[in-house]
Amino acid sequence: MTVSLSAELWPDVQPDAARRLMLAAVESFAARGYHATTTRDIAAAAGMSPAALYVHFPSKAALLFAISRNGHEQTLTLVESVAGGDEPPRERMRKIIEDFVAWHARRHTVARVVQYELQALPEQEYAVVADLRRRIENLVREVIAEGVEKGEFTVGDLRTAARAVLSLGVDVARWYSDRIGKTPKALGREYGELVLRMLGAGI
Repeated sequence: MTVSLSAELWPDVQPDAARRLMLAAVESFAARGYHATTTRDIAAAAGMSPAALYVHFPSKAALLFAISRNGHEQTLTLVESVAGGDEPPRERMRKIIEDFVAWHARRHTVARVVQYELQALPEQEYAVVADLRRRIENLVREVIAEGVEKGEFTVGDLRTAARAVLSLGVDVARWYSDRIGKTPKALGREYGELVLRMLGAGI
């Protein structure tokens, strides 16, 4: 665990001690699962006392929420930056998927916690994250709808199509590792081509 890694993952989080705790929580949740991880485990992994954890986060759930919200905000920003562009829908969709998949591969440990520990969030915090997920899905669905309208895509149900293409990217976090011999960027390009075919774009 390094200061530089935590700063790279969460550049907007201050102070550094809070980032260190988030990184320790990610590593602990990924290794043990949320429910089997204690705040003592997290504090020890961060090289801090259990009391020091509560200076920055009131609970283990608050740590999970910070990690999950931040991860979803990052991916929402990623999708927003492409979805509203001037390129044809098929090119925007390709770029969205390339970036979305690459993020889930490059940040695969964080992404596993972000995507697969959602049900552990308290109800109010879950609602915040669920709204971020809806916004991501809506943007993707709008690009698909525009592609259908312009004759670039052929799909049945738009919502199903949007969920399907996003699910492909999310699942990358479950199996990706640095050992597979393929960079996140290369994997993103492959998935971009696969999704265009899935949406009926002739390529």
